[in-house]
Amino acid sequence: MLQRGEAGERQREMDSLRHQVRELDDELLKLRSTAGTEQNAVQMERSTQQQLVNRVKALESENAAFREDMLLFERLIPAAGDEASIRLESFRVAPDGPQRFRYRVLLAFQPARQVPEFRGRLQFLAVFSLGGKQQELLIPAKRENTSEFQVEVRHFLRKEGSFELPAGAKLQSVEARVFQGDTLKAKRLAQL
Repeated sequence: MLQRGEAGERQREMDSLRHQVRELDDELLKLRSTAGTEQNAVQMERSTQQQLVNRVKALESENAAFREDMLLFERLIPAAGDEASIRLESFRVAPDGPQRFRYRVLLAFQPARQVPEFRGRLQFLAVFSLGGKQQELLIPAKRENTSEFQVEVRHFLRKEGSFELPAGAKLQSVEARVFQGDTLKAKRLAQL
């Protein structure tokens, strides 16, 4: 049998051990909390860093677009002289479905004293391959059906539209042309 002194000593020892376990549990809880906070801080830092990287990419893209616009407007500054001229600027073609494509073109006209505006028509030549053979599609197909392709330009005119290729066709190039009557005045190959 345990004597009272030994029992009291063991009780004190148990109380001491319980106290140490509580202190260690509290310390573990604090460390876990600190570790969790640090992990959250690291995650927040990574998230912020990713947002900054995305923002830098967006700004670089925007900057490139501004540079392209600036170069375009520099080209649009009229040259000295009395001769009127029409130019195709910033011609682009982009996919808009499996066989459908959208085009966007900017016409720039430098008027002269005697010629305040340009009147003419747009035409597109799409070159594509189908079944291993190269083919062409003229848009508009008939000259009579050109009302939407008629243009009147005083300074600038943006035209947008779309066209479709036959099923299975692979687009190779698109050329925009500007005619005045039957005379070709300007042409430009699209950026695909």
